[in-house]
Amino acid sequence: MDIILPLVLIIVAYLLGSISTAIVASKLFNFADPRLNGSKNPGTTNVLRLGGKLAAAFTLLGDLLKGLIPVVIAKSLGLSDNWIVIVAIAAFLGHLFPLYYGFKGGKGVATAMGIFIGINPLVGLVVLATWASAAFAFNISSLAALIACLLAPFFFHLVTQSAAFGIGLLVITAFIYWKHIPNIQNMLMGTENKISKK
Repeated sequence: MDIILPLVLIIVAYLLGSISTAIVASKLFNFADPRLNGSKNPGTTNVLRLGGKLAAAFTLLGDLLKGLIPVVIAKSLGLSDNWIVIVAIAAFLGHLFPLYYGFKGGKGVATAMGIFIGINPLVGLVVLATWASAAFAFNISSLAALIACLLAPFFFHLVTQSAAFGIGLLVITAFIYWKHIPNIQNMLMGTENKISKK
């Protein structure tokens, strides 16, 4: 296959991933910049605290689509698993290191969920259900994300038998854990923010 098409899609995926849905939401719903307030993370959980449920739903959907759309396009074009994974990682890195915001982005969980659903909708929904179950059980968004993302590469490898997907999603999981180091430290000290007060 001509290498030009995959390379163009990789660039487009990164540029799409670089759009911060949380910042767009803060302007549309008129609340404080999530990069400067709350946890200072431009992600769904911080938007929920700052702007409410509707703004959080908007942010979640936007971040999911940033991961989902490039993967679906790559699959529809018949790209190999290797190229699909590279396109997915480009979109993911766009969220983490956005071109438009000084390469300072979010932690990538929702975008990763979009990638998971794009690669295999059934397995992606299993990962999403894992997150939801852990969030309900522990009431800590970051812990739920870490649990779901840790299991995701193994779920995908078991179902798809694709080494590319297994390795690629391990890379995404490693970045998510790296971005969550402060959250892990807070959890160890018992100071991590809850999703809601019980």
